[in-house]
Amino acid sequence: MVLSIRCRAVHGGVSLLLTAVLAVPLAAHADVPAQRQDLAAVLRQLDALERFVAHSAAATPIVPGDRYHFDYPRLLADLARVRTGIQSHLTPSRAQPRDLTELAGDYRSERAPQHNPLPQAQP
Repeated sequence: MVLSIRCRAVHGGVSLLLTAVLAVPLAAHADVPAQRQDLAAVLRQLDALERFVAHSAAATPIVPGDRYHFDYPRLLADLARVRTGIQSHLTPSRAQPRDLTELAGDYRSERAPQHNPLPQAQP
C-alpha cells in the first residue's frame, strides 16, 4: 500500500515536471533572444527531470510478480531525444534532413520473464 502510494507520487512528479517543461511558451513569432532563453531554460529543466527520473528508477524496487512496471529507460531515451532536438535548434549546422522517428510515449509495459541474458562467470 505504501509502495503503491509512493509509486503514484513519483509518477505524478514525473508528469508534473514534464508538463512544466513542455509548457514553456515557444511561440513561432517570438523574438529570437527570448526564444533562445526559453529553450535554454527548457534544457535546464530537462537536466532536473532526467536526474529526478534516474533517482526514481534507482529508488523503485523491482517487485517479482508485478505484471506491469514503469519503463524508465524508455522515458529517459525520449527525454534525450527532446534534448537533442532543442540543442540542434539552438546550434544549427547546415541544413540537414531531420530525423522523423516518433517518441515512444507508452511507458507502461509488461514485465518480461526473469532471466539473466549474460552468462555467469565461473569462479
